[in-house]
Amino acid sequence: MILGLCSYTHDSSAALLVDGELVGFVEEERLSEQKHSKLYPARAVGWLLDQAKLSATDVDAVAYNFQPARYLAESAAALRMALSPTTRDRSLARAHGFAKVALRTRRRLRVLSSQFPSARVTPVLHHRAHQLTAFAASGWEEAAVLVVDSLGERQTTTIAHGHGHGHGHGHGHGHGHGHGHGHGHGHGIQRPSVQLLEAINDPASLGYVYGAVTEHLGWRRGDEEGTVMALAALGDPARFRHLFTTAVRTTATGFRIHPGYFPTRTLTSGYPRTSRRFVAETCPERHPSEPLTDVHRDLAAALQERTEQVMVHLARRARVLTGSRRLCVGGGVATNCVSIGKIIEAGIFDEVFVPPAPGDAGTAIGAALAVHVDTRTPRPVAGIARHCYLGPSYEDQPLDLTPWPGLHQKTLGIETAEFLADQLAHGVIAGLFQGGVEAGPRALGNRSILASPLEPGVVERLNATVKFREPFRPFAPVVPAERAAEFFTLSQPAPYMSMASGVTDLTRERVPAIVHANGTARLQTVTRSQNPFMHAVLTAFGRRTGVPVLINTSLNVKGKPICGTPEMALDCLANSGLDALLLEGRWITK
Repeated sequence: MILGLCSYTHDSSAALLVDGELVGFVEEERLSEQKHSKLYPARAVGWLLDQAKLSATDVDAVAYNFQPARYLAESAAALRMALSPTTRDRSLARAHGFAKVALRTRRRLRVLSSQFPSARVTPVLHHRAHQLTAFAASGWEEAAVLVVDSLGERQTTTIAHGHGHGHGHGHGHGHGHGHGHGHGHGHGIQRPSVQLLEAINDPASLGYVYGAVTEHLGWRRGDEEGTVMALAALGDPARFRHLFTTAVRTTATGFRIHPGYFPTRTLTSGYPRTSRRFVAETCPERHPSEPLTDVHRDLAAALQERTEQVMVHLARRARVLTGSRRLCVGGGVATNCVSIGKIIEAGIFDEVFVPPAPGDAGTAIGAALAVHVDTRTPRPVAGIARHCYLGPSYEDQPLDLTPWPGLHQKTLGIETAEFLADQLAHGVIAGLFQGGVEAGPRALGNRSILASPLEPGVVERLNATVKFREPFRPFAPVVPAERAAEFFTLSQPAPYMSMASGVTDLTRERVPAIVHANGTARLQTVTRSQNPFMHAVLTAFGRRTGVPVLINTSLNVKGKPICGTPEMALDCLANSGLDALLLEGRWITK
């Protein structure tokens, strides 16, 4: 019994492996309603132990997603920075910051030891946890693995080679595409292993730069980078192109950051992430209440363009180092779906895979896997490859609407998908709550808000009265995998909505509502095996309207996490402009 934890930093989550099989995985925010919670994931752990019918004393091992000792190594290296005039002013603060985090991490491990008396607590290298999450979720026997984030101990970017050591089913080989194999994927994989080939250490960090500019533009770092990516489509990158090529220089093996623009990270508060020179050459920091102007749009555009260029550069490097035809991408920067789209378009690999939870929350799975594969004779890994609905479900629970006096329910008969498709075709905006909660930041049809992209004004209504978010943010489309090519140019499946795709003329003509200003859409393709109900709704909607495409956004309002529980979903219905909620076969209206 191995419990994997992401805790005390941000995006707390937990995963449980029993004899190599994933019992479940859930982010604490989905149960606690606190977005990006960094508290110990008590609810997530409670649910997992309950699922496996275990108690805390039954847990043999706890895997934590950071290693304290590696921070100390950086602390020593930081002191050497005192010798260089460009980095001198921050070297002591940096040495102190990294040492402080090392000690704090060690203390956290001791706390975990006391909570699980019979378990040994193992700290796992952060990037190794990311690598194993991304590779194991792909179900492939072999692939290049690229992880790009802000910081894990001292690493910010790693390239590794994943191997499945499987026997039997040469999965994926000769299939061209790995879709349609929703089930039984990866039972050939005995023991996923990742071999590190190259690492880039802080201060060269793409995630750090993106977070710094996000903050400069008036959004929350570590939460709203996606808003900056959306804004980038409205700006002209040319104005600050030169600044970003100077600030983020590519090298033969990767990239480095110019400290004159982005001063070295310290891990202690009170040190700005952008320099006076950066401000002088761009614009003053924007307060969230201030209006957006062209300079903000252009700054976002240049940041995004440079991020895409560096990501493609790193993907090429991964191809050279591994010789692999497939790529798995993990780490926070992997959630930049436009960059992932650019890697695919560049044709460097036959197929690119991003796991459903590429950010830190997902490392709970990878940390548990690391401990599992390091045991002497690990059992085959199961329940991870191509699975995304890994959290709690509430299928057979009675529903008491007393706390929500304005809501009414009726139980639907058997043709639920037809009913929902019909409602959507008539312009209803409906929440969908079914089965296990999704892993990762995107709603994938189990905790979604669905709407017709054909209804005039539906996007404005979604933004203004349902989601309460910025009007320039696009809404993502969902389409049956077998009909994706009619509407989207992406040459491969996109099961977890992690890739931006170009669109066809048909889409521009029939469904312009889902096309962003840059001509792309962040798409989810759905197979019948992956989500039978969602597939049925899309097919039925297509029969009625001629277009099997729906808008799919997450079941929540801005600033709140995706609704993991029925109570959260009912609150969302009661407190937003949502018209109705289909909750486990019950149609709930106001």
